[in-house]
Formats: sequence, C-alpha cells, structure tokens
Amino acid sequence: MNNNLHEAITQVLNEHEVVLFMKGTPEAPACGFSATVVNILNILKVKFVGINILEDDDLRQAIKDYSDWPTIPQLYIKAQFIGGCDIVREMYESGELQQLI
Repeated sequence: MNNNLHEAITQVLNEHEVVLFMKGTPEAPACGFSATVVNILNILKVKFVGINILEDDDLRQAIKDYSDWPTIPQLYIKAQFIGGCDIVREMYESGELQQLI
C-alpha cells in the first residue's frame, strides 16, 4: 500500500471520532449498503465524516488494505475498524453500536 495513503487514512481516523468510508457522500450515498450505514448513523444522531472512495481508485484499494476488509462501506469509531454494512446493522439492532458511540 502507498505509505502516503496509509498515513492519510491514519490521520483522518485520529482527527475524527466516527469515520465512514463509503460509496458516495452522506447526503447522496451511491449504493444501498452505504445508505444503510448512513441511515443508522443519522437515526443515532451521530456526527460523522463520510469519505467518498469513488473519487479515488487508489484510496478505494488502500482502505481495503488498511482494514484487511474487502468491501465498502467501512465504519471506524475512535480509529478502530468496526465493520461493514451487515456488522453495523447487527450491532445497531443488538444495541452494541449505541454503546460504542
């Protein structure tokens, strides 16, 4: 992985408590999975930063390498990788996500 991208990802995660690497933007998600995670975060009234991986193919691959997770979206809380859509939905339904936030 490109070291600069790795450092940039680390910096974003350290600067923001909740970060969602997603397809599209929080205002206009470009896939259903990203939209689901955005909706959950909005229901919980979580302030988060959305990073659109569609704007940069290198970033799209770099975040997959960074997390060792093959799909997008990817949610991070306090610089810790939480998971993708299914994991976030399951954690929300069980109340575990609310405890993390």
